Amino acid sequence: MAGRKTEQIVEELLLPIVDGMGLSIWDIEFVKEGPEYFLRVYIDKEEGGIGIDECEAVSRALSDELDRVDPIEQAYMLEVSSAGMDRQLKKESDFLRYIGHDVDIKLYAPIAGSKEITAQLLAYQDKTITVDYNGQELTLDLSKTVSVRLAVIF
Repeated sequence: MAGRKTEQIVEELLLPIVDGMGLSIWDIEFVKEGPEYFLRVYIDKEEGGIGIDECEAVSRALSDELDRVDPIEQAYMLEVSSAGMDRQLKKESDFLRYIGHDVDIKLYAPIAGSKEITAQLLAYQDKTITVDYNGQELTLDLSKTVSVRLAVIF
């Protein structure tokens, strides 16, 4: 099964589980690292952080569903975790939710001599973000970025 199709099937199995627990799906990845396959599920909730008990409950319920349906041919490791404070923004809804927040952006080509910048997210439209970087407004096509993550500033 191709990675994207696997992720879509897992999302369909996972959605009723997280809905029933008052949680949401942040991201799903099915990746091969070396000889091993990993199914990584990132969960979130509106208020407060995700705890180990919630990760364990989702992991057990999802594991049972995956055993029942058996949609993945390869042997794999299931990992369920919080989206994290430095969560990666991928979907339109992620970007729209965090407008006004600081983000860490990794770029393929440098801007102002750097491939990594921290800026305030101002807008998102059509796979393009507008940020305030040191008082300068920049518009970046997401195809030019390696990743955009919430900045963790202490």
